[in-house]
Amino acid sequence: MEAHTCVVQALTWLALIALFHYLTTTLGRHRLRRHKQKYPPGPKPWPIIGNLNLVGSVPHQSFHCLSQKYGEIMQLKFGSFPIVVVSSPEMAKEILQTHDQTFASRPALAAGKYTSYNYSDMAWAPNGPHWRLARRLYLNELFSTKRIDSYEYIRVEERHALMSRLYALSGRETVIREELTRFTLTNVSRMALGEKYFSESESDRSSSRVKLEELKEMVDEWFLLGGVFNIGDWIPWLSFLDLQGYVKRMKALHKKFDRFLDHVIADHKAKREANKDNFVAKDMVDVVLQLADDPNLEVKLNSDGVKGLLQDPILGGTDTSAITVEWAISELLKQPRLLRKATEELDRVIGRDRWVEEDDIQNLPYICAIAKETMRFHPVGTLLAPHLSTEDCKIADYDIRKGTTVFVNTWSIGRDPRYWEASEKFLPERFLGKNIDVTGHHFELLPFGSGRRMCPGYRLGLMLIHSTLANLLHGFSWKLPDNVKPEDVEMEEEFGLTTHRKIPIVVVVEPRLSAHLYV
Repeated sequence: MEAHTCVVQALTWLALIALFHYLTTTLGRHRLRRHKQKYPPGPKPWPIIGNLNLVGSVPHQSFHCLSQKYGEIMQLKFGSFPIVVVSSPEMAKEILQTHDQTFASRPALAAGKYTSYNYSDMAWAPNGPHWRLARRLYLNELFSTKRIDSYEYIRVEERHALMSRLYALSGRETVIREELTRFTLTNVSRMALGEKYFSESESDRSSSRVKLEELKEMVDEWFLLGGVFNIGDWIPWLSFLDLQGYVKRMKALHKKFDRFLDHVIADHKAKREANKDNFVAKDMVDVVLQLADDPNLEVKLNSDGVKGLLQDPILGGTDTSAITVEWAISELLKQPRLLRKATEELDRVIGRDRWVEEDDIQNLPYICAIAKETMRFHPVGTLLAPHLSTEDCKIADYDIRKGTTVFVNTWSIGRDPRYWEASEKFLPERFLGKNIDVTGHHFELLPFGSGRRMCPGYRLGLMLIHSTLANLLHGFSWKLPDNVKPEDVEMEEEFGLTTHRKIPIVVVVEPRLSAHLYV
């Protein structure tokens, strides 16, 4: 018995020694490996919260200030999650082009789960079969050159309706954002959904379950919640508390969009059933519903998948152009000489007896320069939607770990003095005679992103921005209310997935053209 006890004790000690040796050797190698890794510089994180305390109410400006200290690529911690922020054209190119495949996915944030049908839209879907299907659908159907051209009559009709409404408001103080959002929302709804599906007045309630004002509020809320830094995303064990109340708002918004899209889908199904023998897909909804019925489709589309695909065009097409045009008008009212220069070009090229057509834009270089300068100085996506690394890689000799969330700060890039002379001034002239475009090839100007995750609707977005801005400046004289001077115009920002003016600008317009053109 005693010998047996000794053997057991000896074996126990040997096992403990082996375990100790294994642990010390493994941990030593781990420490050595960690020691050899070189991460981007950044502020020291606090326990539990990491660097969340450094994110202010306007995050892109907070990141810009930090980049002045830590450089064009820096690493932070949100909770225990690694975050990388890039703030230069060179670093943006590394993320969006050189290592495009590595960073083509999205982090699984609450916004994507609750407001985008469990990551079923193209904005929040991870890189994979569903996202590829969505992109192919948008590029081949809604945003193809042929399809965009076929919808020109819609854009002309809605643009004329906008000019007529502003004509009726002549001489009165007007919140131009309200009119721009109505215009873009109506445009995109008709192009993507086949009709408006919202009521514009109390007497207009046909085939609609939502009022225009409510739908505009839903769009605004979606973009706001899409850009928030939700504590539960970065400190998961606190997520059940919903400390900021964001998840509650996301769930409420989801219900509203669900009701709206249910009505749109039911209406299209009824029309298809009524004409099933001779049915031809006429819009995005018809195409998506046909795909959902296709048994050979690579990715089976369930109800969430269908709604996610239909939600994106409404949201993306509405916000981007309306926000950009409002920023442009704001800058022109701060510098009346720029406004005069724009109208001189319009009078010279177009004359006073017609409206600006889409084909005219190529002959209006100063209008295009104003649009580009607005997209540089006031990018709608000040932080491009976050990217997620799906494998370890190196950027500028720094180690980027798998699972790192990456933000591209286009606001900071647009103020890089190495690329932009007098970068803090609004100067459209900087683009005259320069071959700098916004299609993702010039990384100093990325309003629509670049690479696989670039906005597929950028052509339509540019078309709406150029033609809307040109006709607004051509059709009306613009001024501020009597008690506001140009230098007093506030330019404070409100951050979200898109960044717009915190306080909508109020304007007074007067017609410049013959009265019959507004009727």
